[in-house]
Amino acid sequence: MLDTHTHAWGPASETHPWVNGPLLDLVDGFDVHTVYTADRLLADMDRNGIEEAVVVGYPICDWVENWYTVRVAEEYDRLYGVVMLDPFAAGAADHLRRCMHTEGVLGFRLGAACPYDQMWETFDPSVTWLEEAIEETAFWEAAIETDATVQILCDHRQLDQALALVDAYPELTYLFDHFAHAGPETPIEEGTFARFAELAAYDNVAVKLSEIPHQSETTFPYGDMHEHVRWFLDTFGRERVVWGSDYPNVSDVASYAESHNWLRAVETLSDTDRAWITETSFRRLVGLD
Repeated sequence: MLDTHTHAWGPASETHPWVNGPLLDLVDGFDVHTVYTADRLLADMDRNGIEEAVVVGYPICDWVENWYTVRVAEEYDRLYGVVMLDPFAAGAADHLRRCMHTEGVLGFRLGAACPYDQMWETFDPSVTWLEEAIEETAFWEAAIETDATVQILCDHRQLDQALALVDAYPELTYLFDHFAHAGPETPIEEGTFARFAELAAYDNVAVKLSEIPHQSETTFPYGDMHEHVRWFLDTFGRERVVWGSDYPNVSDVASYAESHNWLRAVETLSDTDRAWITETSFRRLVGLD
C-alpha cells in the first residue's frame, strides 16, 4: 500500500519557529507525539503494513518554508514529498523549480479553500484567488516544465474555479483532496459536488479518498460516506481514484488502521479495485510505475 496523504513535521527552533496558532491548537488534540517526525510516521506505517507514503507539507511553520518536507523527500527512500507554494510570490516559478529539483518531490499543494491572507489557518468556500492564480503564467509554465503534480484542497462550492484552472493548463496532473470538503448530506449527482463529473472529462484529473474520518458524521467504517466513494469510482474509474489517510491529522478521531481499513467495508469494491485505489492508480498518475 502507498498512502498518498500523510503529514510529518520537525521540532520548533529559532530557525524554523512554529507560527500557525490554529494548527498548534489542533496538534494538541492529536493522538501522536507533538513533534511527529518522519521516523515516527515510518514506525506507524510499519505497524499498519504501509510500504510507502507521500508527506504533504504541514504548515506548522511558515507555510511556504517546506524545509522539513524537502528534507524528508531527500533522506527517506520510502517517502515522497508534496510542498506548499504561493503562485503569486515573487520568484514563485524559480522556487517551484528548486523544489522539483529535489528527488522525491512530486509536486505542490494549493489551499484554495483558505483565504489568501490566512493560508492554512482557516477555511472559507467563498474565496476566489484560485481563479486569479490562473494568470500567473510563469508559475504554471514552470509547473509544466518540471512535470509537477498539482494537489488542490478546495471546497466543492469552488469547483468552478478548479475547472477553469484545469482547462487553462490541461498538460498537468491534478489531484483533489478530501472529497472537496463534502459531507454525507452533500448531494452527489446535483449541485456543486456534481461538477466533479465535468472534471472527470479530463484524463489528467484524479480524486482522493482522504480524511474520511473527518468528513463522516459516524464512526468507523464511515458508512455515511460510502455512496460518495462509489460515485467517484463510477465517475472517474478506479484508475483515477486514490486513497490517502491524512494521518496523523485524523488521529483525534481515528487510528491509522481505521483510516485505511474502512475501504474493506465499502460494498461493490473488489480486491482489484482496492489494489488500484491504494497504490496502482497513484503510481501511474504521477509516473512512479
